[in-house]
Amino acid sequence: MNASHTPVLLQEVLEWMRIRPDGTYIDATVGLGGHAVEIAKQLQQGRLIGIDRDAQALEIARERLAEFGERVTLVQSRFSKIDEVARRLKLAPADGILADLGVSSLQLDAPERGFSFRGAGPLDMRMDSGESETAAEIVNYRPEQELADLIYRYGEERHSRRIARAIVRARPIRDTEHLATVVAGAQKVRGRQKLHPATKTFLALRIAVNRELEDLEQFLDRAPATLNLKGRWIVVSYHSLEDRLVKQAFRRWAQQGVVKVLTKHVMIPTPEEIQQNPRARSAKMRVAEKIVSPGPDAKASAE
Repeated sequence: MNASHTPVLLQEVLEWMRIRPDGTYIDATVGLGGHAVEIAKQLQQGRLIGIDRDAQALEIARERLAEFGERVTLVQSRFSKIDEVARRLKLAPADGILADLGVSSLQLDAPERGFSFRGAGPLDMRMDSGESETAAEIVNYRPEQELADLIYRYGEERHSRRIARAIVRARPIRDTEHLATVVAGAQKVRGRQKLHPATKTFLALRIAVNRELEDLEQFLDRAPATLNLKGRWIVVSYHSLEDRLVKQAFRRWAQQGVVKVLTKHVMIPTPEEIQQNPRARSAKMRVAEKIVSPGPDAKASAE
């Protein structure tokens, strides 16, 4: 398996999950199945549910997980609907839930998906091609101020106003390469840069297209209800907006006495893992354990 298919923080996930051979586990963002394969290997009478909204990724995961037979069930769905999936499958309370929020290598490396600025591709960026507006619609039709706000909020891009102005002037934006060129031209780049000038803008568009933060908030509200007592809840995030939401939700659930946060400090990949898999460099992992069942009206977003 090459680096682009290597699951991030794999050993840490397996160690903190405390997998039981007869347990029930949910990989809420199964992707290409990297973590799921290793979890399934430790199951005997247990069961693993894999959820993903990307049909193409699920097909690959299905092939990789075929050897485990009925121990593994894959479902195409947003991970924010984890509670609905559990009810539909009449699933026992889960002994562990994993959500790895990273974009899969399948999406990043396929120009036709439009996630990457490293080549020309359609401005799509949809994880589920059957729903939501595309990046092209946002880039070419949103008002300049709204576009600037979106790039600033989701990309934390301080040059958002200048970038939005340049995009509007260059409309229609034809493809990812065209957009990357316009964004780079709007910035005053001095010396060598760690990140491509378009990185934050592309991130912001991807988050907006897929409503990623809204999905994450709903997942953080609903996941504890699907967990068994003593069940472990692991979330791996890749940028500050995600990690902030996870940290705040874990803290609120802990204040309500529903979970205990097990990671006092966020966990990050080792230098060795980052060297082997550069895409792991921004990963942050937090772990909680359910200690009581939440009340019917309890939500992570509740104060």
